[in-house]
Amino acid sequence: AMGGNHTQPKFILLGITDTPWAQAPLFGLFLLIYIVTLLGNIGLIVLVWVAPSLHTPMYFFLTHLSLADICYSTVISPKMLTDLLFGNKTISWAGCLTQFHLFALFVTAECHLLATMAYDRHMAICHPLSYVMVVSRRACWQLVAWSYLVASLSALIYTSCTFGGSFCGPRQVDHFFCDASPVLRLACSDTRGSEVAIFALATANGLGTSVVILLSYGHILHTVLGMRSAPSRARAFHTCASHLVSVSVFYGTLFFMYLQPASRHGSRDKVASVFYTVVSPMLNPFIYSLRNKDVKAALGKCRRRMLNLC
Repeated sequence: AMGGNHTQPKFILLGITDTPWAQAPLFGLFLLIYIVTLLGNIGLIVLVWVAPSLHTPMYFFLTHLSLADICYSTVISPKMLTDLLFGNKTISWAGCLTQFHLFALFVTAECHLLATMAYDRHMAICHPLSYVMVVSRRACWQLVAWSYLVASLSALIYTSCTFGGSFCGPRQVDHFFCDASPVLRLACSDTRGSEVAIFALATANGLGTSVVILLSYGHILHTVLGMRSAPSRARAFHTCASHLVSVSVFYGTLFFMYLQPASRHGSRDKVASVFYTVVSPMLNPFIYSLRNKDVKAALGKCRRRMLNLC
């Protein structure tokens, strides 16, 4: 039994804070955020599903973004909430590996989906005549499949780099979920190779997708500023501005976390992590849809249909 216990160590998640009086208010806050995240994202998926007017590429990608948001906030929030509530912060080696693997998969998918959405907006605004041909139904499925394929392969590499070594000594993960750098700090084998591999892949995924996003929005802004009619200029500008806010929060905190040397990681990491693991999935459905005429119209239609049924 001892041998089995040694190969499968338990980890202890130190959590967001060890201040006793802060646990209850944080539990309340994160529970509220998680509920809003689920309601907002599931609501958006259902709305797009039932409203024929929203059966367009943009909303197709948006439902997949919502799905990724639901998945990775669910990988992290419930465990964090039970830790805050009960103070039982242990997680098995397999649980830790699974949590990290799924988190890496859905966050990477989110990066590629955000890039896909930026490309979609770029085609719609800058090349409206060829848009229907280029962004066909088949192309939409291919772009989403590509996002998940790259994410799956990346997650496999991240996970094997993070959990491939041996762990010994204190198994306290100084974080509220199993993330690469706090877990790698507990390894007793040399982790430099793993750190370099993770850094290189995170850079390729992060910078690659953010370049697509920046170029797309750069072209969009250029096109928008050249528009003759002020209302359509304002509308396109509003849409882009809100998308860019969401993207900036997500990427800004991701880059802060993963594109800094291991020695620089510290207590601020947890604050940054809260933004892309908890806050970003909550904001996305509201940023991408509530400012939107089509969604408001579809919501109104659904509400009228519901009232007629009643």
